[in-house]
Amino acid sequence: MRSPWLNKLSVILGPRPPVSWLFLCVVSLLALITVFGSSSSSSFDSVTSTWVPESYKNYRRLKEQAAVDYFELRTLSSGASRQRELGFCGKEIENYVPCYNVTANLLSGFKDGEEFDRHCEVVGQGKWCLIRPPKDYKTPLQWPAGRDVIWSGNVKITKDQFLSSGSMTKRMMLLEENQIAFQSDAGLTFDGVKDYSRQIAEMMGLGSDSEFLQAGVRTVLDIGCGFGSFGAHLVSIKLMALCIAGYEATGSQVQLALERGLPAMIGNFITRQLPYPSFSFDMVHCAQCGIPWDKKEGMLLIEVDRLLKPGGYFVLTSPKSKPHGSATGTKIRNMLTPLEQFPEKICWSLIAQQDETFIWQKTVDAQCYSSRKQNDVPLCKGHDASYYQALSPCIIGPSSKRWIPIQNRSSSSELSSAELALHGVSLEDFFEDLQGAEDPLPPFNMVRNVMDMNAHYGGLNAAFLEEKKSVWVMNVVPVTSRNMLPLILDRGFPGVLHDWCEPFPTYPRTYDMLHANGLLSHLSSERCSLMDLFVEMDRILRPEGWVVLYDKLGAIELARAHATQIRWGARVIDLQNGSDQRLLICQKPFLTK
Repeated sequence: MRSPWLNKLSVILGPRPPVSWLFLCVVSLLALITVFGSSSSSSFDSVTSTWVPESYKNYRRLKEQAAVDYFELRTLSSGASRQRELGFCGKEIENYVPCYNVTANLLSGFKDGEEFDRHCEVVGQGKWCLIRPPKDYKTPLQWPAGRDVIWSGNVKITKDQFLSSGSMTKRMMLLEENQIAFQSDAGLTFDGVKDYSRQIAEMMGLGSDSEFLQAGVRTVLDIGCGFGSFGAHLVSIKLMALCIAGYEATGSQVQLALERGLPAMIGNFITRQLPYPSFSFDMVHCAQCGIPWDKKEGMLLIEVDRLLKPGGYFVLTSPKSKPHGSATGTKIRNMLTPLEQFPEKICWSLIAQQDETFIWQKTVDAQCYSSRKQNDVPLCKGHDASYYQALSPCIIGPSSKRWIPIQNRSSSSELSSAELALHGVSLEDFFEDLQGAEDPLPPFNMVRNVMDMNAHYGGLNAAFLEEKKSVWVMNVVPVTSRNMLPLILDRGFPGVLHDWCEPFPTYPRTYDMLHANGLLSHLSSERCSLMDLFVEMDRILRPEGWVVLYDKLGAIELARAHATQIRWGARVIDLQNGSDQRLLICQKPFLTK
């Protein structure tokens, strides 16, 4: 049965809008002429008096509106003009990623690898400006063609870098000087990705990689994912693979993976935990990912253990070793020696080794933790805080209520009532999230990468799946809201914790659509500026990309003013359901100057 979410914008954005909508447009136009014909002060008064009801019948509504009004006044007092459009940034920051400035980090005293980590506290308060696309930027090809062929002008990598990149050129070729083609069966080993994936499955005791789902493997964290070849193959067999890799100024793995329409974000295994809760993934995969797993007294492996669900797998493929006795071969053997010893201390078992690939499995036996030696890694005590906290020297034991072997979990994204109860969610609330009030879909021309900026229980993601749309959703859970990310990940969806007062860890122009339900009202009590949020949204949104916001009337009107300031086309839609909620639909233009 078609979801109610998906019945509205087909009418709203159809080729022949209803007469009522045309009438509303005329009325809105006359209202805007009246508003912007007055002074900025009277403009503010006009908007609030026109759109905000004179009184509310209950205290809750009054309190919510007061928070939105305060947020608006604070934003205006910071100097933001409601009418003046923002200018463009310089060409030198076409691929700028805030919080990842190695030079500034070094000057701030970070060292020993920390300078490559994410440091938003170092980011200065610069002037607001809009990042332009590169001169040769082109609209990506529609999926699935865009998975295998991308425009070389859309990513920061040159032909000379391709030609000097060694094994990289074995997986790619330049076509007509302006395209990069990814061979569908190319990849991580000389046998190709398909053979490599089948090898992993066979090492796990499966007949083929099509049986990953039967073995409980639905979600994979792919560390240092190259250019997404392994992830692209996993997507083809209906697994969710999220790529993470460190920030790179040029030739970025994350930027290329996202350009291909594959789930990816910047993430470092250096000094901090990744922004995912414990028991997030069924498999963690590292093929030539460059992580020194033998360093930091096993702390990096402890982080993998934190991310793995009980019964989950850690797959490590090391670089091809050179002839016996070589320096590289010795280094690899020295690295693998502690890897063969340390996993036992955290209750992992080496279940298979073939060529340069090793597979460990995390135990499902709670007794393992009580039978370990006294000097083994201790169990953690207290709350699991996973938003860029320092790496922990302890492991999460079986006392957690989410300690469920992957083989015993639901194979469907629709969790059972017992599984929902583990997250403190009722069936009624869960299905209410799916039957949301607003339609999430703009016209489907080039939409592939979608971000839900306030994901709740993952209802938008589920709606897309129900409609069999060829998109993936990055489900973002704000750190100051109720943490439903464990539930989202248990549904098999990609997701991450994030503080929207900070930039998101991705490259410019990497999402086709941004969606948020209730985020603006939620941020009204936060320390950050709404204009900072909109400038960040503009940075990560592709030219011609869409923004769909659903919120209270006052917040939506303020958002429309900011959308106009950053040159988006925007319109407010009254869903006529008797509430004070409104839908704001925006499109970012393709601006080059």
